[in-house]
Amino acid sequence: MKFIDSFHLLPFLDTVVSYGAAFVFGALIGAERQYRQRTAGLRTNVLVAVGAAGFVDLAQGLAGDAEAVRVISYVVSGIGFLGAGVIMKEGLNVRGLNTAATLWCSAAVGACAGVDRLAEAALLTVFVIAGNTLLRPLVNAINRIPIQTESVEATYAVSLTTGVAHAGVMRDLLEAQLETAGYPVAEIEVVERGEEQVEIVATLTSTEVKAAPLDAVVDRLSLHPDVDHATWSGNTQS
Repeated sequence: MKFIDSFHLLPFLDTVVSYGAAFVFGALIGAERQYRQRTAGLRTNVLVAVGAAGFVDLAQGLAGDAEAVRVISYVVSGIGFLGAGVIMKEGLNVRGLNTAATLWCSAAVGACAGVDRLAEAALLTVFVIAGNTLLRPLVNAINRIPIQTESVEATYAVSLTTGVAHAGVMRDLLEAQLETAGYPVAEIEVVERGEEQVEIVATLTSTEVKAAPLDAVVDRLSLHPDVDHATWSGNTQS
């Protein structure tokens, strides 16, 4: 049997230690996530850590350190697909980024355990838990700081309403006015508003601006005889 030929007690005990460390450290990280009722909780973080340890330990046992390094690179890229599964977009808000980052760190902990770097795995676990707990009061304090409405980083949209016959000219005029004001345009969309009118919406790239310059652009557009209505809006980044 190939098992008898390939089984060696000391390397097996070394694997037991690696898996056990990955299990414990992954459980410590996952317990904090489970307590906060996150999507990826205790079991998910344990499985990620143990799985990473298993792949790396197997590669190291079969082909040495060089192969272990190659497998670690695959673990780093592969965990991204799992992290993408916990990220959800709700309107303008994105949720799950911190949970995905925690899974990524759990994989790093497992990789450290897989190559018998138990001290590094323990230290990384401490930093991950500290990042998810000790920094929370600081995040809450920063979030409570009032935002100056005249200068915020946001995605802005400038729109105007015009007749269908003037859509092409007004589209170029809108883009030219924004470019002259120093606001790069990410995209322009033309939306039909009935049979005779269209709304042209120019979405700006995320940038830091003040309200007054955009008001000036809208005022100039409103004075054009072919523009029925012009306005702008902004949504702060989450």
